[in-house]
Amino acid sequence: MTSIGILGSRGRMGAAIAAVIPSLGATLAGGTDVDGDAAALARIADVLVDFSSPLALAGNLNAARLGRTPIVIGTTGLDGAHHAMIDDAAREVAVLQAANTSFGVNLLSTLVEQAAAKLGVDWDIEVLEMHHRHKRDAPSGTAMLLGQAAANGRGKSLPELSRFDRFSDNDPREEGTIGFASLRGGSVAGDHVVILAAEGERIELGHRAENRDIFARGAVKAALWLAGRPAGRYTMADVLGL
Repeated sequence: MTSIGILGSRGRMGAAIAAVIPSLGATLAGGTDVDGDAAALARIADVLVDFSSPLALAGNLNAARLGRTPIVIGTTGLDGAHHAMIDDAAREVAVLQAANTSFGVNLLSTLVEQAAAKLGVDWDIEVLEMHHRHKRDAPSGTAMLLGQAAANGRGKSLPELSRFDRFSDNDPREEGTIGFASLRGGSVAGDHVVILAAEGERIELGHRAENRDIFARGAVKAALWLAGRPAGRYTMADVLGL
């Protein structure tokens, strides 16, 4: 059976992944956190799953490269420098980076892109997300994933279209832009709704996560798919065959 090593094993997602591994036909190679030895874990695991923190990414990628071990990265809050690190590592090992490992969310992303491509700029697009009170990054990585899907559908880049702050000006909404709203509270695992609104009608495409198990199962399934793949950068769309 494929053995999976967890980077960030003491976090909420690390614990959830460890719990579902046996039910999906894999074994737990072990886990480590910020004070652990990622390189040692990489040497004994068939594939790594990283849900640690952006600060740990460089070290975790280096461990994967040294061990020639495929790695699934589910850590959110990554910036351009982090993605450049991932691109570099993917030249030597298989790397699957996902803002969200839920199969449902990744299918939703495809639907959002298709809707944005079919509807004109007279349809306004807004991305609304809510998470538990402890989540640090905003908008969520999933909200950004959905926003990027909408931008792709319109043949634009997300930086061109995204609008995150409407408090600083009183101007009307700019045609074709994509707005974001982030809510934090309670124990919400993750709610995302993409609203496409035109004169007299509105479409809402959404996903509600009832618990973290859906992300854990998706991450383990992605790890099983990634094990044995050649070096390169992969996505959840590759796992789903989208």
